[in-house]
Amino acid sequence: MYDTMEALRRECLNCQKCPLAQTRTNVVFGVGVEDAEVLLIGEGPGEQEDLRGEPFVGRGGQLLEKYLAAIDLSREKNTYIANMVKCRPPKNRDPLPEEMEACLPYLRNQTAILRPKIIVCLGRIAAQKLISPNFRVTKEHGQWFQRNGVWMMGTFHPAALLRNPRNKPDALEDFQSLREKIHEVCTHTY
Repeated sequence: MYDTMEALRRECLNCQKCPLAQTRTNVVFGVGVEDAEVLLIGEGPGEQEDLRGEPFVGRGGQLLEKYLAAIDLSREKNTYIANMVKCRPPKNRDPLPEEMEACLPYLRNQTAILRPKIIVCLGRIAAQKLISPNFRVTKEHGQWFQRNGVWMMGTFHPAALLRNPRNKPDALEDFQSLREKIHEVCTHTY
């Protein structure tokens, strides 16, 4: 267990626990404010994220930024963004179960340091690992679940919204629901 995000980040940058370490350009640890009450978790870095070492900086990240801005959230002032795996799976394939298991201690430590009140799972992979193995984004997006005192919701992954724009209105409703939940349970002023 690490007591600071920086110590955990330094450890993660040297990780060799799974084969993804051999093909990465950069470890994509996470980004945001360390007193964030809202933690967003995606599945893993894509090409742009791997190149820059920061989550959600490609086209999907630009869309995510628009949704966050619509409800007065940003990685610079009041959220933290991380992924299930910290290294890019080849050709952006889904992370394998053993890759997620190797990375899960990093995410657990990030969560323990942040102590968020709300976790938003961006996409099926994160939601199935953190909310329910049977989670179906198209049917259960926007629904709230409570786990160990933390409110959790799954919604569409931004990259999936770029492929299926017809789901964008539903995703916007999910983010509006997030804003309501923030007002209900968070102590910071948003």
